[in-house]
Amino acid sequence: MARIVMKFGGTSVADLDRIRNAAQRIRAEAEAGHEVAVVVSAMAGVTNSMVSLVSDAAVLADLREYDVVVSSGEQVTAGLLAIVLQDLGVSARSWLGWQIPIRCDDSHGSARIEDIAVEEMERRFGEGQVAVVAGFQGVDSQGRIATLGRGGSDTSAVALAAALAAERCDIYTDVDGVYTTDPRIVAKARKLDKITYEEMLEMASQGAKVLQTRSVEMAMKHHVRIQVRSSFEPGPGTLVVDEEEIVEQAVVSGIAYSRDEAKVTLLRVLDRPGVAAKIFGPLAEAAINVDMIVQNISAEAERTDLTFTVSKADLERAEAVLRSNQEELGFAELLADPNVVKVSVIGVGMRSHAGVAQQMFKALADRGINIQVISTSEIKVSVLIAEEYTELALRGLHTAYGLDAA
Repeated sequence: MARIVMKFGGTSVADLDRIRNAAQRIRAEAEAGHEVAVVVSAMAGVTNSMVSLVSDAAVLADLREYDVVVSSGEQVTAGLLAIVLQDLGVSARSWLGWQIPIRCDDSHGSARIEDIAVEEMERRFGEGQVAVVAGFQGVDSQGRIATLGRGGSDTSAVALAAALAAERCDIYTDVDGVYTTDPRIVAKARKLDKITYEEMLEMASQGAKVLQTRSVEMAMKHHVRIQVRSSFEPGPGTLVVDEEEIVEQAVVSGIAYSRDEAKVTLLRVLDRPGVAAKIFGPLAEAAINVDMIVQNISAEAERTDLTFTVSKADLERAEAVLRSNQEELGFAELLADPNVVKVSVIGVGMRSHAGVAQQMFKALADRGINIQVISTSEIKVSVLIAEEYTELALRGLHTAYGLDAA
């Protein structure tokens, strides 16, 4: 007998038929003798509808009331799933965030979990009851509903698994695991049996949409084993685990990409101390996140060219902020390019192998793909290229690193 947490995303509970499908999987685990807690998202599209209603009601809504509205979808799903499980003969009860309680800080709309009281839930496990928990929500210090930010149900599930000391946290979604790259683009992409927390964190932050970044960070901190599984296909998925659980590390485990990139270049910036701080300070104050940064020597003395990336959604605001401060910042011209993509090669094996970056650069050069910006970390190399070369780059790199399925 094991204690497990099962999490079902919006597509997995999109309608009653899919909720019944999820219930069958839950019943199988319960009948196998496991203690089961289930975390659910809102039915697909519901949270977006709730957000739109709030936006229509007021331009700047009170975030405490925003949380009341947008958290309602998970409440509906939890109740419906508990009803379906009861109809299948499974003892089940729904739990909302305040009922457990899942205690959060007061940062409404993006609250962080501080503590989960699981004593009553554990007592009911002893009676054979399945707990169905509304994800994405908790309760603040004033007793009000607080939500965890978009994708927060993954975080709810991992946090609950940590609090319950569960053997693992199974994340059920519309894919059957984590792949070496996007199988919709690269037909020879392979499903990974295991991947490390660090690799999954890089994959998620660099564009892979399988798991939410914050949930992976929490899993790594608390050593919660995650399994990404399909809601619709049988069989095991991909385990996200500590590095020690993987006997021999591949040099490169996967290739991620993000189309949510836009490039900004400031030409002939004054080359003197404090200029970079003046440029990026106003962007930070406007809540615009800057990613890749490269500085070049300009043809003019005492001048430099500065290139960086922001999300496409922030590009227009970034341009406005920079142009409004152009005289103070002392740059001659601003160039913006939204037609770029970031491609990242990821693997913990990079720590002990040289030449990974050179292999990437050569593979792209052989295909006539120009690299615009480069950034690296201990287990990742990222490049910015023209968006039109995305598929060619992914397929070429996948082959170059020996990731193609046999």
